[in-house]
Amino acid sequence: MKKPVPKIYRTTNWSSYNQALIKRRNISIWFDPQTQWYAQPQAKHGRNQTYSDTAIQCCLMIKSIFRLSLRMVTGFVQSIIQLSGLNWTAPDYSTLCRRQKHIDIAISYQKSHEGLHLLVDSTGLKFLSEGEWKRKKHQPEYRRQWRKLHIGIDAKTLQIRAVQLTTKNVSDSQVLGDLLNQIPSDELIDSVYTDGAYDTKLCRQVISDRHAHAVIPPRKNARPWKDKKLGSLERNELLKTVKGLGRTLWKKWSGYHRRSLVETKMHCIKLLGDKLSARSFTVRSMKFMHVSLS
Repeated sequence: MKKPVPKIYRTTNWSSYNQALIKRRNISIWFDPQTQWYAQPQAKHGRNQTYSDTAIQCCLMIKSIFRLSLRMVTGFVQSIIQLSGLNWTAPDYSTLCRRQKHIDIAISYQKSHEGLHLLVDSTGLKFLSEGEWKRKKHQPEYRRQWRKLHIGIDAKTLQIRAVQLTTKNVSDSQVLGDLLNQIPSDELIDSVYTDGAYDTKLCRQVISDRHAHAVIPPRKNARPWKDKKLGSLERNELLKTVKGLGRTLWKKWSGYHRRSLVETKMHCIKLLGDKLSARSFTVRSMKFMHVSLS
């Protein structure tokens, strides 16, 4: 079976193409004067908060995108406020440090009405060790520490619908249930695409509980499951199909190559930085969740 000849695309509209590339780095930042920058008074004991969650979330987004320290964020935001001609003040760095632990980040997304096709994968994020050059020159470093970021994206819109940050010793299959629970129960999940690391009874069960179709390739050393449950029987039939047709043909037939879109999303996330800076694990979770979904 011959491979299809790839199409050759030639750029003819060079003028508009060049302008589009120039606009990619055109940074325009302004604050809407109608934004609720300061927090509303609440009838509670103790001192009211000065800044709203919107203001704190805005500062944390700027911190993550431009990779700034908390003190630098305060100066950066204050300069934007002055350029915008607003009579506001920027949150102090100590306020940002304290509020980022408890801020409730609101994530907007486009709900799927025709059935969600969820693509799931994970990657590692370094938070303790020197750079790669030192490791290459002076041998491996024993204090290298990592966290694992698990995400699930919509295959149609490429929006991140579920995200979870764990320690490095948590397996991918243990987190799939938590990711699916982040999808509203009234939203239909049509299929879930994962790699062979999720080929477990637990993963297939949680997918079945959401009435979704699991597109999971068997592991290379996979053996038939001995129990007679419906999920196990379906997986054993899949194992026979893959061995009969071959993995390459099965992936084309099942549309498994669709899962490569989540790898692209991982690359986009790591362009914002693949290293965590916050010390507290809770802060790390909220901070990177905010970065990845912004």
